[in-house]
Amino acid sequence: MTLADSAAPDVQPVSTKTMQVTWLGEQRYLGVSASGHQLLIDNSATKIGVSPMEALLGALATCTAYDVVEVMNKRRTPLARYRIEVEGERAQSDPKRYTTITLRHIAAGKGVSAEQFERAAKLSHEKYCSVAASLNSEIVVETRLESSETT
Repeated sequence: MTLADSAAPDVQPVSTKTMQVTWLGEQRYLGVSASGHQLLIDNSATKIGVSPMEALLGALATCTAYDVVEVMNKRRTPLARYRIEVEGERAQSDPKRYTTITLRHIAAGKGVSAEQFERAAKLSHEKYCSVAASLNSEIVVETRLESSETT
């Protein structure tokens, strides 16, 4: 019997996601996920990609949208149209974190009631959306450094 075999039955294995971020110059970065998907992050004057803080808003809105659509489908009330408008207010002083994030859910569909829609959004925020849960928790952020000289 291994240590894993003797663990409590409610203990779930850890799921790890990875992304490699490479500096492209100025304030431009390319993030590549383990699956090969790319995300251009750009905080330079040219703004050819989203800023890191915009990416965070997008991650929250997208995570929530996945859940809401799934919950509505399971309740046999599929949405015909759906979008989320997300807005974040930031503190004035560094690190200028978000102090308030507002998600405005806009949807339409046959037989969609306000109560069902509200319940789906609430379930996402309180139970399913891992991005929302991460924003609401104390996350341990570890920093590890590797450096070398260039010639």
